[in-house]
Amino acid sequence: MALAAYFYQAAVAFGLLVVVAHWLAPADYSAYSLFISISQFVAIFGFEWIRFACSRFYPGLPGSEAAERAALKREFAACALLCIAAACVAIPFGVPWPVALVGSLVAIFQGASDLHLTMLRFRQEFRSFSRLQGSRATILALGTLGGALVYPTFLATVGGLLAGYAVYTLLAIAISRSGAGVSEGRFDAAVVRKHFVYGSVAAGASVVGLLAPLGLKSILTAALGAGGAAGALLALDLLQRPFVLIVSALQAIQYPDVVSLFDRDGETAALRARLGAYYSLLTGFTLMTAAGIFALLQPVGLFVIAPALRVGFLDAAPFVVGLSVCRALTLNMLPTPAHLRHRLRSIFLLSAVDCLLLNGCAVAAGTLFGLASASLMVGAMVGALLAMLYGVRVLMTLPFDFVWQPVAFAAVGLAIPVLATSGFGHALWLSVTIGIVGGGAFCVAGLYSYFIRLFRSPVALENEML
Repeated sequence: MALAAYFYQAAVAFGLLVVVAHWLAPADYSAYSLFISISQFVAIFGFEWIRFACSRFYPGLPGSEAAERAALKREFAACALLCIAAACVAIPFGVPWPVALVGSLVAIFQGASDLHLTMLRFRQEFRSFSRLQGSRATILALGTLGGALVYPTFLATVGGLLAGYAVYTLLAIAISRSGAGVSEGRFDAAVVRKHFVYGSVAAGASVVGLLAPLGLKSILTAALGAGGAAGALLALDLLQRPFVLIVSALQAIQYPDVVSLFDRDGETAALRARLGAYYSLLTGFTLMTAAGIFALLQPVGLFVIAPALRVGFLDAAPFVVGLSVCRALTLNMLPTPAHLRHRLRSIFLLSAVDCLLLNGCAVAAGTLFGLASASLMVGAMVGALLAMLYGVRVLMTLPFDFVWQPVAFAAVGLAIPVLATSGFGHALWLSVTIGIVGGGAFCVAGLYSYFIRLFRSPVALENEML
């Protein structure tokens, strides 16, 4: 049920971006895209450390949930006040006050909703989590579309997004009150210090990781102009989301078992098998996601994307898929040994290398081959690939038994639509048919291989791991 909520969120986000890109002028869409990236960055910078602390310490040992909950509430309130203060400081530096106000409130609402959903998930209230996860995607989409429909400008669109967050917050409060509540505990400064030390270090890598696409968007906008960059920005907005959501869903289901096994038993044969299965799932499903996107890339570009954005979108989209595959694995799978062993410097360094290479190679490619969306995105993809190769060194520091067969099927399933798209660029439906049928057949074979090797009865899997 939780996995279905993630897929539903991905579908709604995809549809929302397509419609908004149709309704807004290219310059307004560029402003909207940058606003979403900046507000997400502010939400992560200001509140992600609290969510990380929640995922590590909440609900905690028996009898500690009330104190943990009290600390989380006060931490969030303090960071929300700092967020509003930062928006006020930005106004004298040229940021229009409506944009600063709406941006800070959107970041606060996003941080609050993420924290609340994390608390539900770690309390194992999966029914409420799934309902609210799906409801949030729907309400925010309706609010954004409502604002764009009433007045198709950037400010009206983000105002609708803010209204959607307000409605969702009321729904979340109502659902939380209807469930079994948790008594409020006393404020404990020691708990706050514990949260801050752990959470700030873990969240720092996320902030650095988010700077990479934000920097790339800034490079595209500066090089091509707001209107010229809109198609490439739409490709970034649309095509990165499926990878983020599929990896998030798999991590939510699989990663807690990996951590529990490592903390309980250490570096054993069972851990090697569990890590190998976990890495295989992340790699295989990431490649299958890329295969599905490539198979449908041409018809989506020609019949779904707004005409004003179509050329820039199609030029950038193949390379956006490539860099999205690399970054999904670099930021989520490759630093796993460092997370397990608390080697925080390795986590930070990998995020920093990804950010610097992604943007540095994009600038270098634009300088060498001209300021076009395709050349800039090729450079960014090369940078993401180099960062992934560096991250493999971190991955190899902890032994694992990788499950190769389903990943091999997924890799062939990706290669077929890629080759079909490049080889039959002027025969649309032949290319699409080859990509869907050929790629789909190998992806189904990969799914069946996962079912046989990893999703059999728990007894059989446990015997394999021992």
